Amino acid sequence: MSVTAAERWIRPAKQQSALVRLFDNKAFLIIACLLPAIGLLGVFLTYPLGLGVWLAFTDTTIGRRGVFVGLENFEFLFEDPIFWNAVFYSVFYTSVATVGKFALGLWLALLLNNHLPMKSLLRAIILLPWIVPTVLSAIAFWWIYDPQFSIISWVLIETGIRETNVDFINTAWPARWSLIAANIWRGIPFVAISLLAGLQTISPSLYEAAMLDGASAWQRFRYVTFPMLLPILAIVMTFSIIFTFTDFQLVYAITRGGPVNSTHLLATLAFQRGIPGGQLGEGAAIAVSMIPFLVFATLFSYFALARRKWQQGESND
Repeated sequence: MSVTAAERWIRPAKQQSALVRLFDNKAFLIIACLLPAIGLLGVFLTYPLGLGVWLAFTDTTIGRRGVFVGLENFEFLFEDPIFWNAVFYSVFYTSVATVGKFALGLWLALLLNNHLPMKSLLRAIILLPWIVPTVLSAIAFWWIYDPQFSIISWVLIETGIRETNVDFINTAWPARWSLIAANIWRGIPFVAISLLAGLQTISPSLYEAAMLDGASAWQRFRYVTFPMLLPILAIVMTFSIIFTFTDFQLVYAITRGGPVNSTHLLATLAFQRGIPGGQLGEGAAIAVSMIPFLVFATLFSYFALARRKWQQGESND
């Protein structure tokens, strides 16, 4: 059988090496790219979370390896009035602070969405409370609330409104409201900027159509702005609830849970029992008791995303 000239000049294809074939494999590339992220999450998230859950079922203390005690730590907490006070104040603190942040943050976002002079500078200034480290903000508020040197007390006395200093943090309810005010001040920028970004995605043609139909400012907000902003509002609120419920630095730096354990959140109480108190198992149990609240906030975010799919005409699968 004769071989033509064209067939003699065809160079045989060079066989690829095993390494080249491996890097051409899509599954291998996916695993190789995900491994660093999986490793970081495993070391800094999964392991601490798993260890915390395990410690919650032991009687471990600082300097002594504990043994498995089952639900004994949780049974003790359910009979502890300080724990239930922390649960109450955590829910109260989160609820009031979240409502305050969203009321003021939405108002500020609507204001900044208008055409204002030096709008970019105003947005940068509004971000300052969020940019400043939490501990520095807490120290500033601790000075503002100081029983002797409070600038608020000084202004009230100088203007003749009061004759004595205001006791902000040495009694239970004034201390609770003072912490809520500090949290609202710090959280407003996050809410305002996030909602402002959502407002700028709403088409101006919708407002023009509503104005042509004779809608008032309130009707435009109720029937155009709020429904279009609701998915972003729900997601931002979910993150705000999580950040507020797990707040630690602000409360611990200003009151350290006092006076008489009245301003403890679950996070600060878990730290106090686990580290200064040395009861790692009990502290871990308090921290684990926060998980149901955080799961609820996450489910709230999921349903907000499902509503967003419905608004975009997709199925909620």
